[in-house]
Amino acid sequence: MPARSFSRLAALLLSLGVVAAAPSARAADPALSTEDQKTVYAMGFTLAKSLERFALKPDELEILVAGLRDAAAGEAPKVDPDVYGPKISDFGQSRGAEVAKVEKDASAGFLAKEASADGATKTASGLVKRVVKEGSGASPTATDTVKVHYHGTLRDGTVFDSSVERGEPAEFPLNRVIPCWTEAVQTMKVGEKAHITCPSDIAYGDRGFPPKIKGGAALAFDVELLEIVKTPAADAPPPASPH
Repeated sequence: MPARSFSRLAALLLSLGVVAAAPSARAADPALSTEDQKTVYAMGFTLAKSLERFALKPDELEILVAGLRDAAAGEAPKVDPDVYGPKISDFGQSRGAEVAKVEKDASAGFLAKEASADGATKTASGLVKRVVKEGSGASPTATDTVKVHYHGTLRDGTVFDSSVERGEPAEFPLNRVIPCWTEAVQTMKVGEKAHITCPSDIAYGDRGFPPKIKGGAALAFDVELLEIVKTPAADAPPPASPH
């Protein structure tokens, strides 16, 4: 998270006194009986989710709370924000890279299993594709807009996005999605159903797509190519992508 975005969110919480009395140890779960209490809880949860890429350890979380508490109480900072504020971005990148490496290592077995499935093919990019149902129509190019149904899961089977569950096909230009999709869907024919597996290098990389997709995560999709949409360039829909 950029330092400026973090500062804005932290300032919002502080202005409402959310962390003014935060204890150093976890207290009993607070009551969540009113709409305001539920909203404040959601604010705290959102802040924590926005910090996931920092992979903070328990002792570091206590330091974070101490900083929020000091600011809420109007106390002088114990470190110079002008010196350490700019370090937040580099710190986040470093921690994000560590998280991505762990996830990549954990994904290796999943990718190998997918590649060894009957009928699976693996390309030079690492893309794994397995045809589930043959199609008989044309194949799209990278500049085409396609209509598809898809169901996206993480390596543990968690669904992170699904047009199937929404009950409505998606349309998007193939040159405006993750590289794995651009490559895979071009090899499909209209009417085809395929299972594709994407290593992180051709998906969302080390940054991931928080909060649903960690940096370094391999992704799996069940894709059905329904149509190549012949839309005039001037009337093309806004960019969209599965995530």
